[in-house]
Amino acid sequence: MNANLENEILSRRTFAIISHPDAGKTTITEKLLLFGGAIRDAGTVKGKKTGKFATSDWMEIEKQRGISVTSSVMQFDYNGSRVNILDTPGHQDFSEDTYRTLMAVDSAVMVVDAAKGIEAQTLKLFKVCKMRGIPIFTFINKLDRQGKEPLELIEELEEVLGIHAYPMNWPIGMGKEFLGIYDRYNKRIEQFRTEEGERFLPIDDNGELAVEHPMKVTSYYSQAMDDIMLLEEAGNEYSEEKIRRGELTPVFFGSALTNFGVQTFLETYLKFAPTPQPRLTEDDQIIDPVEHDEFSGFIFKIQANMNPAHRDRIAFVRIVSGKFERGMNMTLSRTGKSFKVTQSTQFLADDRETVDEAVAGDIIGLYDTGTYQIGDTVVGGKKTLQFEKLPQFTPELFVRVTAKNVMKSKQFHKGILQLVQEGAIQYYKTLHTEEVILGAVGQLQFEVFEHRMKNEYNVEVRMEPIGSKIARWIENEEDVKESMSSSRSMLVKDRFDNLVFLFENEFAMRWFADKNEHIKLYSLL
Repeated sequence: MNANLENEILSRRTFAIISHPDAGKTTITEKLLLFGGAIRDAGTVKGKKTGKFATSDWMEIEKQRGISVTSSVMQFDYNGSRVNILDTPGHQDFSEDTYRTLMAVDSAVMVVDAAKGIEAQTLKLFKVCKMRGIPIFTFINKLDRQGKEPLELIEELEEVLGIHAYPMNWPIGMGKEFLGIYDRYNKRIEQFRTEEGERFLPIDDNGELAVEHPMKVTSYYSQAMDDIMLLEEAGNEYSEEKIRRGELTPVFFGSALTNFGVQTFLETYLKFAPTPQPRLTEDDQIIDPVEHDEFSGFIFKIQANMNPAHRDRIAFVRIVSGKFERGMNMTLSRTGKSFKVTQSTQFLADDRETVDEAVAGDIIGLYDTGTYQIGDTVVGGKKTLQFEKLPQFTPELFVRVTAKNVMKSKQFHKGILQLVQEGAIQYYKTLHTEEVILGAVGQLQFEVFEHRMKNEYNVEVRMEPIGSKIARWIENEEDVKESMSSSRSMLVKDRFDNLVFLFENEFAMRWFADKNEHIKLYSLL
């Protein structure tokens, strides 16, 4: 590999921002883009009255509700690094999209609300990162409001998440009395709400403020100094190796809304965040971004109608190795078919531009006419490989769906098949009548589906809930008889024509298993 390409790859930092809804995840994304020069005016999610919406929330329903329901991809340059941010949905009904997104990053930034601490969705997403050994950087947000004591927050991080924490900085006061942060790493104090020229104050060799300043006489300053002494004596030791292995999380305090502490976080993060990491193939080969010259990547997300005027679909590709060049020939490993890539794109929410070149670590979008599936591997050479499977969840809620207007059945089927390809909802049909049944992990996914069918495909749908079911696939389909299907164990087909049983409840599933011991059932994640 030539030195230029290697340097380009090593300059990439690709991370996802994870948190519980409302912790400030989209706001911090906006501020990071602001520092990267990608946007000039950061909008917060709650800017509904002003008509100013977060850049990373592009879908109409996100603007109306003020929540993120899709993962956005954004890219900018900062201090010699090319940063790829994936802003993920915080809402639990969309955790499947987030789980897959986490397969496409090299590190994660966890945003925690200082008043609420570790919340349910944060814990869930953290476990996925932990399972994959992804390094995690923590940003404790909303210091401009009253919250929990900083030591209590650190203790909660360690106890609830089971990870060691190392505070890179420490708050001086909080809420209305928030004076700034004591920056342990850069050995300085960063003042809150001050003139730019006076933002940083020096610290002497004893760790005390090196200049006379009114802050020195406050109880908040002395409390912070006591806390820092405690951290120095009894806290965790800093270890880059442990950060890399995901065993230690560097913790930063700040306020994304007032844009305080975000730049310090970004600059420190870029020093310690991992470069593009190797990925495993299904046959246990390790594809190293620097050592493997050939282009390879995998599709972790498909998004329909990012441009409503063109009804297009974009397949998001995480490049694992080599270099992408527009016009190159690519092979889809699943089918073995080769094709020339003439249309490719990079993103800033709904703004996009044609990308001519991209390297390992980058995320690019390929225009999709129905060719790709989530989890597909694409390669540049003739020698195909297949990266590890991406997680797919077993849905828990099910609805029967029909078009209100039977004359629109063509748009109805087209819309369903395109939205199903994105992976948030799953498609099933009954064996003979071919009625459409949709499955999802959460109710909100159905609402988003209904909204998008109406707005993007001009089809109003009727959804009849059939409640929660337990979906199980079958290893030995050839042994299944239609007579095994009943109201309590409905036999349907998924979109790949695999047989699936939808059981009414645990009791119905156990009863079926007892009666049909030879049928081997399995679930997705």
